[in-house]
Amino acid sequence: MASSHTQSHSTSSQTRDGSGPHPSISRESTSTSTSTSTSTSTSTSTPTSTSAPEKGRRYLSSFKTRYLERYYARQNVTNRRPRPLPMAQLNMELDPLWQDLDWAIGQMLIMGWDGTEVTPQIRSLIEDHHLGTIILTAKNLKSAQETAKLVKELQTIAHKAGHPKPLLIALDQENGGVNSLFDEDYVCQFPSAMGVAATGRVDLAYEVSKATATEVGACGINLMLGPVLDVLSNARYQPIGVRATGDDPQEVSQYGIAAINGIRDAGLASCGKHFPSYGNLDFLGSSLDVPIITQTLEELSLSALVPFRNAIATGKLDAMFVGGCAISNPSMNVSHACLSNQVVDDLLREELGFDGVAISECLEMESLTHELGVQNGVVMAVEAGCDLVLLCRAYDVQLEAIKGLKLGVENGIFSKERIYTSLNRVLRLKDTCTSWQTALNPPGISLLSKLHPSHMALSRKAYDDSITVIRDKEKLLPLSQSMHQEEELLLLTPLVKPLPASSLTKSILQARDAQRLAVSPHDKWLHREKGAIMSGEGVFREFGRSLARARHGKLLHTSYTANGVRPVHENLINRASCIIIVTADANRNLYQAGFTKHVEMICSLLRTRGQKKSVIVVAVSSPYDFAMDKSIGTYICTFDFTEMAMHALVRALCGIFVPKGTLPGTLRKSKKVLKSRQHWIVEEFDRERDGQGLEELTKAVSRANTVDLGHLENMPAACFELFNPNIEEAHFVVRNSSTHALYGFAATYFVDGIGILGAIFVDPSKRNVSVGRSLHRRALRYLIGKRGVKKLQLGTSFPGVFLGIPIDEGGVKSWFANTGWDVQFPKRLTNLIINDLSSWSIPEGLLQSIQRANLSFDLIHGLDNAETVLGHVAAHANPEVLELYKYALQETKACGIVRAKGPGDALLGTIIICRPGSPLSTFVPPLLSNGHEDVGGVLAPVVHSGPHDTLVLQGLALMGVRQNKAHKSAKTVLSWVQDDAYEHVMAMGFEILQSYEEVTNAPDAWIDLN
Repeated sequence: MASSHTQSHSTSSQTRDGSGPHPSISRESTSTSTSTSTSTSTSTSTPTSTSAPEKGRRYLSSFKTRYLERYYARQNVTNRRPRPLPMAQLNMELDPLWQDLDWAIGQMLIMGWDGTEVTPQIRSLIEDHHLGTIILTAKNLKSAQETAKLVKELQTIAHKAGHPKPLLIALDQENGGVNSLFDEDYVCQFPSAMGVAATGRVDLAYEVSKATATEVGACGINLMLGPVLDVLSNARYQPIGVRATGDDPQEVSQYGIAAINGIRDAGLASCGKHFPSYGNLDFLGSSLDVPIITQTLEELSLSALVPFRNAIATGKLDAMFVGGCAISNPSMNVSHACLSNQVVDDLLREELGFDGVAISECLEMESLTHELGVQNGVVMAVEAGCDLVLLCRAYDVQLEAIKGLKLGVENGIFSKERIYTSLNRVLRLKDTCTSWQTALNPPGISLLSKLHPSHMALSRKAYDDSITVIRDKEKLLPLSQSMHQEEELLLLTPLVKPLPASSLTKSILQARDAQRLAVSPHDKWLHREKGAIMSGEGVFREFGRSLARARHGKLLHTSYTANGVRPVHENLINRASCIIIVTADANRNLYQAGFTKHVEMICSLLRTRGQKKSVIVVAVSSPYDFAMDKSIGTYICTFDFTEMAMHALVRALCGIFVPKGTLPGTLRKSKKVLKSRQHWIVEEFDRERDGQGLEELTKAVSRANTVDLGHLENMPAACFELFNPNIEEAHFVVRNSSTHALYGFAATYFVDGIGILGAIFVDPSKRNVSVGRSLHRRALRYLIGKRGVKKLQLGTSFPGVFLGIPIDEGGVKSWFANTGWDVQFPKRLTNLIINDLSSWSIPEGLLQSIQRANLSFDLIHGLDNAETVLGHVAAHANPEVLELYKYALQETKACGIVRAKGPGDALLGTIIICRPGSPLSTFVPPLLSNGHEDVGGVLAPVVHSGPHDTLVLQGLALMGVRQNKAHKSAKTVLSWVQDDAYEHVMAMGFEILQSYEEVTNAPDAWIDLN
């Protein structure tokens, strides 16, 4: 930085920067200002003191009003089309070949086929029709090695055909019962989404999704059709079942975002589904009827849309799968969601702000074919705003769809610009997840064989942790404690279809292949499907054998059907001392519920006669089968019936481990309220002992949160320790003394009569068991015990890990309120960022406004020039901000202070500037470089209230950004902007990075802690 000087920068800065007004910059600035004006209006009408329910009502009212205005306005507009990007904004520097409409249309389709080898039809779609995306299913895949070979062949065909970019290869690999790729030697099975949620570990969702994505990525897959973001608001009767996380929108958000992060970190693209929700559908019964969403917009916004909104807000969700369900409510009447501009263009794009790739439901569904025809369907999907239209497998239908898109352009239903808007989104997606280098060289078995041992260990741990014992009134578990080895155990299982990706299905298909002679390809696949349906009894056979071996006793096993309890069942019940009944979605397969109740009644009668007849019910799919039925005394849930799940169930029944899984969503919360008063040992933080554990803890917290806390990912443990003579500090941990893992951490500071709780972290897997409460209690006892304490504060700028409670984390705010904090009147503090400093220019008119206000700015270093600055900060900011300024002034080579002066050299404002990599960045994690880009800092603006305070703030930020740009920073972070002032700097090109609410209270509320 330059040495201290006092001349104004305002007149010469534009010339030196070379960043004078430019038409495109002017348009951006105007747009931003308009947005800011809207934001200001909203802020004015919703003061910070407004209660949360009131804010929710106002938001919903605004949401519905905006939506209905657009909807009814469109009723008067004919031939309405989605808004395409202007041609000037299209990425036309790409290969000129995209100017050919046939090539562009090919990139808007996602297609599949039946068969494990490349057929002439799929080859023609790639070579002649320029198909850009392929979906693979279980019918295409034999093994990991064959999959890698197949995908490489598809990519090679595309490469030789002149495709500028590789194919997107999409796959459903949700785990649980919905996997397309099975290979017991190389590909691991993991629990379903609800099974992972049953572990209570958000970090496990990240690990599982990353492992799954890494495995399929090794086979050449680059687009994961997941995670499922549906909320089971009517959980008992929904076919999506355990594919969803549960019925709590915030919990679905947490686990969904963790899965997105895992997929992203594995190098694949993610696709949320099924927008706007498959979690509460009504079914009318006819095969031609589609399921219907009957919830109102308000109801959807409060529940079903929450995970989609939160996932989109992270900026990490690459694509969205739009469902084919109907919607019928007072403001919307839609026959197929993916064909409606109200759903895709209005709700998904405008209301939720999604700018990724929208993928339609498969348009080969029978209801759509009969009602509209494929050509009309594909045109409507594109007109609605979909970028990729899915046609699963019928070649004649796929050709019809291609023809339909061309006719759509020819008939003027949508323009070429509309095609190129989708093309750009698809190409942008391809750039994030593939290249020819990776597409033509999938690592395949070599990588999978290295990963398999660690992934298998993760799989076993995940399944063990997911097994949930909801009730065990009679203490029947483990079996060794409730029955003798010589007593007979009866296993009653339903007939269920084998999972597509399982060893049983694989053996069935291999047996059918061995019998197959010369049949047509169509007959071959029809034969396989019939074979798979007929062998349901075998699904639980190996489970029975494993259980018999594990308990070293006799086991009887038979199936049951809709025919109910037969004489054979009664005879076996009379012989057995304990009966295990397995159910799979009993709420949809009602015969299972009836059979279970009948068996329980028989056993109850026999017990009155003095016979030992214990009953254990195991739900191997939906946990809702008997979750609320207390007449079932022992009830266990596994969340899927894969081989891994059944092995874990055997281990749980035999006492090899104690099941610790929990019910999902709101059921979990109602159960856990009773166990929230444990007390954990809290110790003082020891740098040498706890440093590494703290860094691992912050990483886990970063990955699990619904709001972006990415600055925690690479944050060193040292950032909490200031070693400042003016600040007393003490930090506390809850840890496992055996493994040295940290379960929680709290940082506290005391400066000038203010006790500060600067951070409190709890391992995502240890939440709701009072770790946080134990830390909070210990931290406040320390702060209240300090002599001269005047008030307590949540959040601190130095170190700037958490400026306060993260906004949008409603659960955290409620948690602090429940621990005694009055959170009604917080101060908003915002961190903002310019992500691309090289393209940033000074907003038009700002310099002229600064000149007219007679403002000047200078830059100082060192404590020698600091007296007026420190006096100004002490008068207008918190004590820890003053210490931040002192630290910056001492770092003369890396930091400086910009002063804003008015007429007569009156000091109006100050701000800290720091170079990339400055020592100060250790204590302000958003400034930490990610290893690729240098981040400059503009910190803690302190502005005296006055007629020009907005211009003073903008001028200080401007000087800071110019300095960062001169120091070759790739990005600029502006930290600690107070209250609504963030709106004024957003007009300069800043975007919100994180927002917080700083809370201060008198210590009296916790006086009983002493």
